[in-house]
Amino acid sequence: MGSSGFPVICLLHSVIAVTCGSMMMFYTREISAFGHGKETASKLQGSTPHDELLIRTSESFSGLLLFVIGFLLFMIAFVKDSKFQSFFAKGCVLLHLSMAFWRIYFEMKLEDLARDLPRQVIGDVALALSWVFFLVYSWREKYD
Repeated sequence: MGSSGFPVICLLHSVIAVTCGSMMMFYTREISAFGHGKETASKLQGSTPHDELLIRTSESFSGLLLFVIGFLLFMIAFVKDSKFQSFFAKGCVLLHLSMAFWRIYFEMKLEDLARDLPRQVIGDVALALSWVFFLVYSWREKYD
């Protein structure tokens, strides 16, 4: 039997991923302006119509990928196997911390994106911590 916290965390992450993915697919410019500011968002849109089309297509596919990940998280939320839950949570911690490391290492080099770096790294670490708290809670349930 699995932990009761696993579905809650999976569903929360699923809602975040589905919402962000949908917004990235359909409201690319607005989300970019909201996240980075209007000036930086205009720089990130490209300088020629061809560049703009490539960037919009890329961001739409990224949004679709995020939407699919959210849908998969929704399905995974109902898995009851505690060993799988523990394995999945460890993988999610690794994924979120790798994303934070990637942001620090690569995005810091881009001066237009470096301003948003602390906020995004804190978000990645917070998402990883939610899975760490689940692992601690499930470990406590297992050995109490």
